[in-house]
Amino acid sequence: MSARLKKSLVLQGSILALAGLISKAIGFVYRIPMANIMGNTGNGLYSVSFGIYNIALTLSSYSMPLAVSRLMSMRLAKGDEKNAKRLFKDALLFALCTGLTAALVLFFGAEAFARLYRKEGLEYPLRILAPTVFVVALLGCCRGYFQGHRNMVPTALSQVLEQIVNAIVSVVAASGFVRLATQRGENAPAWGAMGGTTGTLAGAAAALLFFLIIFTLIRKRQPVKKTETETEEHRLLFKAIFFTVLPVILSQSIYQLGYTMDDLIFGNLMAAKGMAQEVATSLQGVFNTQYNQMINLPTAVATAMASATLPSIVVLHTRGEKQAAKLKMDQILKLNMLIALPSAVGLAVLAEPIMGVLFPRLNEYMDTAVMLLRTGSSAVVFYALSTLTTSILQGCDNMRLPVIHSGLSLAIHVVLVAVLVYFTDLGVYALIIGNVTFPLLVSILNCRSVEKLLNMHFLLHKLLIKPLLASLIMGAAAAGVYYLLKGACGMLISMILAMIVAFIVYIPALLSLKLVTAERLKELPLIRKLFRRSRGE
Repeated sequence: MSARLKKSLVLQGSILALAGLISKAIGFVYRIPMANIMGNTGNGLYSVSFGIYNIALTLSSYSMPLAVSRLMSMRLAKGDEKNAKRLFKDALLFALCTGLTAALVLFFGAEAFARLYRKEGLEYPLRILAPTVFVVALLGCCRGYFQGHRNMVPTALSQVLEQIVNAIVSVVAASGFVRLATQRGENAPAWGAMGGTTGTLAGAAAALLFFLIIFTLIRKRQPVKKTETETEEHRLLFKAIFFTVLPVILSQSIYQLGYTMDDLIFGNLMAAKGMAQEVATSLQGVFNTQYNQMINLPTAVATAMASATLPSIVVLHTRGEKQAAKLKMDQILKLNMLIALPSAVGLAVLAEPIMGVLFPRLNEYMDTAVMLLRTGSSAVVFYALSTLTTSILQGCDNMRLPVIHSGLSLAIHVVLVAVLVYFTDLGVYALIIGNVTFPLLVSILNCRSVEKLLNMHFLLHKLLIKPLLASLIMGAAAAGVYYLLKGACGMLISMILAMIVAFIVYIPALLSLKLVTAERLKELPLIRKLFRRSRGE
C-alpha cells in the first residue's frame, strides 16, 4: 500500500472519528436541558422508545452504510465504477422497502409495544420515530456510497449537521410539548419524550437533504466511465446486498436487542417484585441516559474507526495484501486501546463531578448514577474491542462469526440479567453486570477467531496491560487533583483541572512505557501545535 494511500486512510479515519466525537458532544449538550425538561419519567420513556427504535433501525437500515461501503469498495478496488453505481441504486431500492416496512410496524404497533414494556405513554414517541426509520434507511445508503469511495467527509458533515438540527428541535419541541400537555391535562412526560424524538426525525431529514444536494451537484461532474466489465444483473446485486446485510443485521441486532431486552426484563420483573412503574422507568432512564451516554462517547471513536477502517481492509484483502491488512488491523486496535482504557479509568475516578456537573437535577438518583458509572466504565474497553474485531472479521469475509459470537453472548447476557434482577437485590446494578459481560464475551470470542483465521497474535502487554498501567497512573493523578481541590475550587473547576492534569500525565506515561514514540505523537495535530509553540515557532 502506498504512503499516499496510508496518509489518506489515516486522514479519513480521523475526520470520521472527530465527527463522531463532535456529534456525541452535541448530544451531551442538548440531552442535559432536555432531561431536565422531561423529568426522570419522561427520560425513561424516551430511552425505552429509543431501544425499540434502534431494533427497527438495525433490522431495516443500520447495516446499510457498512454493506454499501463494503460492496462498493470491492468493485471500486477492481476499477468497476459502473457496477458500483448500479449497486448503489439497487441498495437505495432495498433500503426503501425495508425502511418503509419497519416504519409501518413501528407506527401501527406502538400501543402494543407500550403494553409489552409496561410503559404508559410509550406510543407517543414511538409514532414519531416510525418515519425516522424510513428516512435513516435512505440516509444510510448515501453514507455508504461515500465511505465506499474512502471519502468520509460527507458522512462526517452529515453527522454533525444531523446532531445540530436534532439538538435544537429536540429541546424546543420537548419544552413546547410539555407546556402544551400540562395546559391540556395530558401525560406531560410522554409528550416531552415525543418532543425529544421529533428532533431525531428533523435531524435525519436535514442530513438526507444534505446528501441530496451533494448528489445533485456531483451528478454532472462525474459521469460513469466506460469500462469493459460485464454489467451485473439486478438479481445478483440484490442477492449480494441481502447476503452482506443479513449477517451485519444479525450481528448488530443482537447488540441492540441486548439493550431493549434489558428494558423489557427490568420493567416486567421489577413490576412483579412490586416496584412502582414510575420508579422502574426513572431507574431505566438513569441507566440508559446518564450512564450509557457517558459510555457511548469514547465508544463512538471505536465505531467511527471501524467504519473508516473497513473499506481499506476490504481493499487490501481483495488485492491479497494480507501483511498490509494485518498491519492496519494491529495499528487501529492499539490506537483504540490507547483511547478506550484511559477513557474508562477517567470516567470511573471522575464519575462524581461528571454526573454532578452534567446532570445536576438527578436529585434522589444522583448517587445511583455515580455508582453506575464507576462500576460500569470498563464496558468502554470491551465495546471498543468487540466493535473493532467485528469489523476486522467482516472486512476479511468472515461475516458469520461475529453473529455467532454475539448470539452466544446475548443468550448468556439475558439469562444472567434475568436471574440477577429477579433473585437478588441488585436492582439496576444487575444491568451493569450484563452490560460489561456481554461485550467482554464478544471480545474474547472475536479475538480468538482473529488469531486463528488471520494468523494474528495479540500481544496483551502492548495491547492491554501497558496501556492500562499508563491509564491507572493518569487516573490516580486526576483523582488526586480533584479531591484535593474540590473543597476550595468547587466541583466544576476541580474537574476541569483534573482532566488537564490527566492529559499532561498520560503522555509521559505512554512515552516511558514505550507505547508510542515522540515522533509519532508529533504527527497528531494538537501535539504538533503544542510542540511548535514550545519551540517558539
